[in-house]
Amino acid sequence: MKPLTEQEIRSAFVNCSKGEAKRLSVPRDLAERPWDDLDYLGWRDPQAPDRAYVVAELGDGLKGIVLRCPSAMVGQLRRSMCSMCVTTHTGGVSLMVAPKAGRAGQQGNSVGAYICSDLACSLYVRGKRDAGVGGRLHESLTLEEKIRRTVDNLAAFMAKVTA
Repeated sequence: MKPLTEQEIRSAFVNCSKGEAKRLSVPRDLAERPWDDLDYLGWRDPQAPDRAYVVAELGDGLKGIVLRCPSAMVGQLRRSMCSMCVTTHTGGVSLMVAPKAGRAGQQGNSVGAYICSDLACSLYVRGKRDAGVGGRLHESLTLEEKIRRTVDNLAAFMAKVTA
């Protein structure tokens, strides 16, 4: 993924108002992000831990979505699998819910997916971040195929948000 500016990030959001996009908390460490290893930019809002954001360059341009996610639950150590990157974590996967874009979202409709709580799917797939023992299943897919699967899964989720 190419490095993004704050303005590009804010203008990419499709499931919130322009005012909300203008007020959302953009990461301050954009220059330090490992852009060459990212398939999308994902982050949790430090001021609102129940909010997260994803921005990705997909076939039809740059798109961003706002997500709601539960706060960390104390004592929840259930092993779960991310539906984007197929990494398993103990307590590191959250159900993230995105309001649908447009009128459907204004009426309260949303879609959800189980996603790595830290939104670091790209780094888990590439082995740059460790999910712990058993975090990555043994697969015969190449790294490129795993990356493609992650991008395709994210694109399918984002398509549901914008449908």
